[in-house]
Amino acid sequence: MSTPALRRGLRTLGTLLITLSAISPASSVFIIAPGVLSGAGTGAFYSFVAAAVVGVFMAFVYAELASAFPLAGGEYAIVTRTLGRLPGFAVLGLMIITQVLIVAVIALGVGTYLGVLLPGVPGSVIAAVTCVVAAVVGVFDIKLNAWVTGIFLAIEILALIVVSALGLLNPARSFTELLAHPVASDGGPATVGAIAIATSVAIFAYNGYGSAVYFGEETQDASRGIARAILMALGITVLAELVPVTAVLLGAPDLNALFASENMLSYFIDSRGGGTLDTVIGLAVALAIINAVLAIVLISSRMLFSSGRDRAWPSPVNRALAAVHPKFGTPWVATVGTGSVAALLCFVDPKLLLVVTSTSIVAVYAALCLGAIVGRRTGATAHAKYRMPWFPVAPVLALGVLVFVVYQNVLDPSVGRPSLIVTACVALLSIAYYVLVLRRRGGWKLADVTEEKAEEPA
Repeated sequence: MSTPALRRGLRTLGTLLITLSAISPASSVFIIAPGVLSGAGTGAFYSFVAAAVVGVFMAFVYAELASAFPLAGGEYAIVTRTLGRLPGFAVLGLMIITQVLIVAVIALGVGTYLGVLLPGVPGSVIAAVTCVVAAVVGVFDIKLNAWVTGIFLAIEILALIVVSALGLLNPARSFTELLAHPVASDGGPATVGAIAIATSVAIFAYNGYGSAVYFGEETQDASRGIARAILMALGITVLAELVPVTAVLLGAPDLNALFASENMLSYFIDSRGGGTLDTVIGLAVALAIINAVLAIVLISSRMLFSSGRDRAWPSPVNRALAAVHPKFGTPWVATVGTGSVAALLCFVDPKLLLVVTSTSIVAVYAALCLGAIVGRRTGATAHAKYRMPWFPVAPVLALGVLVFVVYQNVLDPSVGRPSLIVTACVALLSIAYYVLVLRRRGGWKLADVTEEKAEEPA
């Protein structure tokens, strides 16, 4: 029986468009950035700059590992081939839970910005419909999905350009003042500690550039193209988020009013451009969130497809997840399944979803850093066509930052600590399944997938 293969219908640009759509810079600026501003005040500029430096380190790690293993399984496929099957399956368990929940978390944001057009419709219903529609679209040819996400992404970037122009063309304070005298949200000076803690949030605002690896089996010349897509995605994301955040800090008429606002970006746009522009930008953000849902459904379905092909589950489940659409060459069962489960999760308390997802990515990042170090020592990644500069600086420094993030979560009894506990429980359950099920049936047999074996475009 031949190994199920996806159709290699993407070039680097298509992969980049889907990856940027999954990151969704506009969603990060409008939803995540206010949390950074609340914690660090105008010191948020330094938080985003520091997070960009950390992003460079992680992008180097992702690019080298993805160049060596451009597989649809993403992080779990990489960790399995560098650190071993047991840690690899633990990462698979974390990623399955995280990815599907993230689809629901992001989709729930659609209702917030579409309330203007659909008054009275519950946000959870709008979110669920968004997930289902994303799953249906996701079944179609991957090249079509790249075009769809690219069009939505262009609207998103245009909205961020408008926000940037509102602040940079009519600043209320100088850039020198922003650099030399950062102030906290309470009006006092922004401390180094507050800026450092806010950096941990800013790191996740940039997160997602490594998602390009999930399309490694659908991208031509993947061992080079995926590495380029990852590095370009980070660069564009930093530019698309840091510039508008800086513009808001420079252009806000009243910093105290900005930090006290329930919706900081809405206050800024309304005060500088008026209520109509605020509504238009809000609709653009809604499109950005819908686009992100589609992109993450595409990503999650590739991971589920790979897990079925790798025979991680009972045989009937494996056959279903590994099914490839005969016309479109996409993992159609995994795609529909991802959207359906995410739609059901839209009716779960959003706070619970955040607790489950907020720290699992830290564990996955740490595993990748270790995988990069071990892969170099053992030669597992020797065939990679991209090699990160200054090795092992990037993975070692990234690990240091991740330890700091974990420490900050331990100090937070409301979300951080419970999230760490949930992450540990998911990892332990995954390890138990591996030991009690996969090892007993003779081990976890990974599919032999190479770039040459993937199906070429028709």
